[in-house]
Amino acid sequence: MLVDQETADRVARLELPFSSFGYDPYGISRDAVARAMSLARIFYRHYFKVTVRGLEHVPARGRAMLIGNHSGGVALDASIVISAVFFDMEPPRLAQGMAEKFINRVPFISKWANRTGHFTGLPEQAARLLRDERLLMVFPEGARGTAKLFPERHSLVQFGTGFMRLALETGTPIVPFAFLGGGEAIPTVFNAYRLGKILGAPYVPITPWLAPIPLPVRLHLRFGAPLSFQGDGSENDEVVTGYVERVKQVIARMLAEGVAERSGRQPHEAES
Repeated sequence: MLVDQETADRVARLELPFSSFGYDPYGISRDAVARAMSLARIFYRHYFKVTVRGLEHVPARGRAMLIGNHSGGVALDASIVISAVFFDMEPPRLAQGMAEKFINRVPFISKWANRTGHFTGLPEQAARLLRDERLLMVFPEGARGTAKLFPERHSLVQFGTGFMRLALETGTPIVPFAFLGGGEAIPTVFNAYRLGKILGAPYVPITPWLAPIPLPVRLHLRFGAPLSFQGDGSENDEVVTGYVERVKQVIARMLAEGVAERSGRQPHEAES
């Protein structure tokens, strides 16, 4: 993959401690990031019609957790979030994602994920990353989120609580975000769980044209004001669950506002 000039310039301005060999302490490769983001740029700048709001809520430097909804059959939302903070922030930032564990079983994808800054959900590594003032992207719905069928595209399923304990333990602010349009880009009508098991994935999303190839639709991404919570991560489950519910409610409200804006209705009339 050839690296375009815009991407090359932004990679050069990433505030990451790359060695003279082009690797940072986490094994991120400067060249791999440049190639991956050159590909992402095509979709972000040209294929999709992407609208991003609230990017000023993402800190220019320092630790933060980007927490949002999952939708669209595959991790299209992750690509858009990563592209937004890389291409539209000054200075550019690299959002590092906690990937699904099945990725480690796919040799090529596993290596690519590690070289571009993404890793499976190991709390110890995530805590270390945040203490190193990195930007961590987490989808608390997990694979359940991308498995939503088309009629469920604007809904939220149960959030895991691990991200909240991690935020409390490391004193990290949470920047909520809402992603809309994934369900239209990849309208899932059926999830093939047996086929997914054969391929080593949770499932394979089936669209009206069978393959989960995204349509060039309008995508919306909105970031909300940072949320901070008091604690050290050792709180009882009831407290942590209450904090998680507050984050979920904020994201649900942002989703409702986004749906209402796209449809021209008032927020209280939007889909839940």
